[in-house]
Amino acid sequence: MDFGLFCLMNQRSSTQTVIDMLSQTSEQVQAAEMAGFKTAWFAEHHFSNYSLTPSPLMMVAHMAAQTTKIQLATGVLVLPLYHPARLLGEIGMADQMAQGRLVLGIGSGYQPFEFDRFGLNLEEAKDRTLEMLEILEAGLTETEVSFDGQYISQANTQINVRPVENRMPEVWVAGGHPDLLLKAARKNYTPIITGRLFGPEFLVAQKEYCSQFWTQSGHSPTKMNFSTLGAAHICETKAEARDFAENLRFQARLAFQLRHRTEVLENGMLVESPLENELSLDEIVDNLIVGDAETCAEKCVEVIKKVTPKHMALYFTIGSVTHDRAMHSIETFGSEVIPAIEKEVGPLALLN
Repeated sequence: MDFGLFCLMNQRSSTQTVIDMLSQTSEQVQAAEMAGFKTAWFAEHHFSNYSLTPSPLMMVAHMAAQTTKIQLATGVLVLPLYHPARLLGEIGMADQMAQGRLVLGIGSGYQPFEFDRFGLNLEEAKDRTLEMLEILEAGLTETEVSFDGQYISQANTQINVRPVENRMPEVWVAGGHPDLLLKAARKNYTPIITGRLFGPEFLVAQKEYCSQFWTQSGHSPTKMNFSTLGAAHICETKAEARDFAENLRFQARLAFQLRHRTEVLENGMLVESPLENELSLDEIVDNLIVGDAETCAEKCVEVIKKVTPKHMALYFTIGSVTHDRAMHSIETFGSEVIPAIEKEVGPLALLN
């Protein structure tokens, strides 16, 4: 198994400028590469400070010139928002620029706030995603592609800019929609599931949920490369741990509001509101990979033993967490946490 760095570029204050966040993200990705992380993930969201990454493929292209070996992943492409012919060319170009290091994370999206502003119906997102994925599978492996679906039509088109070696990049599927997971199972794509603010038992339940689709597709659940998205922060004091948890709660509140059409904007910034029955800061700290290096290693080992993930993608910064704190966490994760994990479970490369 291996670890990834997840880059949301979540903005909590208008003083956090796009150029500063780009520069800091670049430094964090380079630090993750040096620390031994396998993959850097770049989110896609639109029209709010929830995330300042409207184009994960542009982030892949940006980081391709600044890295040499870390995989660069879309986390994720919201497929209903794209025209297939344009997306095929951009995927091909991004993979060429990354010299074959592109990982294709895809999803259907979940924020009506975004879909409304693209003139799309979120209720159609799943079906549009399945149609788009069918087009991508053909267009990335064949020289020409055409498609006539319920929502998407593509006249016969030659795709001239193609991925390295004309192969389909590795595909990861986000979200828990049954039809998307069944598609992932049939194609042996990797499901990546967010743990939200919960602990390992939640991930165990999510893995069991996903496993049924591998069984339904005629494949053994043991062949499923189950992967997770969570958060990590290495710190020495309880105050720092609680501050990180408070920033995670901020992000969770915004995500809930955007999902349920309860968002409120003031001066272009989303206003957070407390949620019913939300976890306390101490519960969030206990649930997630937060604490000193030894504690974080122990929590990772617990997840590895209970969940056996192929990959764990981790946020190291969110909201107002400073760049310096994120860099410290990333570097310490590589120098202290990963060696401590391997001391307990053996070489990560031999797991799964």
